[in-house]
Amino acid sequence: MMKKSFIGSLLLILFSGFLIAQDINLPELEGFKKITKYPVFVPDNLWDFIDGAADTYLALGFADLHVAEYKKGKEVIKAEIYRHRDHTMAFGIYASERSPSYRFINLGSQGYIIDGVINFFKGNYYIKLRTYSEKTKTLQAEESLARRIEGMLAGEKELPALLSRFPDDGRKMNEETYISESVLGHQFLNKAFKAMYQSGNDSFSIYLMQSGSADETLKIATEYLAAAGIEPDQLENRYVFADGYNGTIFLAWKDDLMVIISGLAKDQADIAEKYTSDILK
Repeated sequence: MMKKSFIGSLLLILFSGFLIAQDINLPELEGFKKITKYPVFVPDNLWDFIDGAADTYLALGFADLHVAEYKKGKEVIKAEIYRHRDHTMAFGIYASERSPSYRFINLGSQGYIIDGVINFFKGNYYIKLRTYSEKTKTLQAEESLARRIEGMLAGEKELPALLSRFPDDGRKMNEETYISESVLGHQFLNKAFKAMYQSGNDSFSIYLMQSGSADETLKIATEYLAAAGIEPDQLENRYVFADGYNGTIFLAWKDDLMVIISGLAKDQADIAEKYTSDILK
């Protein structure tokens, strides 16, 4: 009986997953023939489509991928809709493939256009369109398709809320990223947003990690300090120490939010303090 129950539950999960994986019907595009010859890609066969890049997508909660091509004579537009576990993961994969030099547009939570490529994210979806055509009408059709896809997909259009905690002063815009695991090379540091900063001639990074509770944040901080050979003081929540992997680290936390700053020297504590205080105020 237990075996039958397990098999039944497994089939239900698989069947539900199948239904979810089939719930995207890409829109038509006037003047183009839509071709949907591709299967719905899932974690087990994503390598068949993007090969070496699959690991990055899987690390950021990839669920499934729908692909369609739009053809008009020799003109081709390819559309890919990647569904990820949540909005943060979708931002993470989108941010890993953008550059601050791209032309950003108001599409989804954020999007950009570069050389026939239109990429954007919305909700837990990462959308990629590509054409090798340089014809104005095809490029316009591609943008029209991107906006139709945006309109059909559910989900929030805002950037992940924690990004708003990064101070604007000195921040390198559109270089923020999300790291799902092994932040700064440590297995106990996970789920961090990272922003790059410039202060005079100094470049440094700020990482923000928000856990489920103040106790969880304290546990993570204690583990990091222990790895650095430091016995934490229960009354102290700001430390500077040497990390064998990353040089000088400034670590601070308050409630459920942790701040890690790397790239500054120990005698630049005033810069670290300025940003830490702004974030944890």
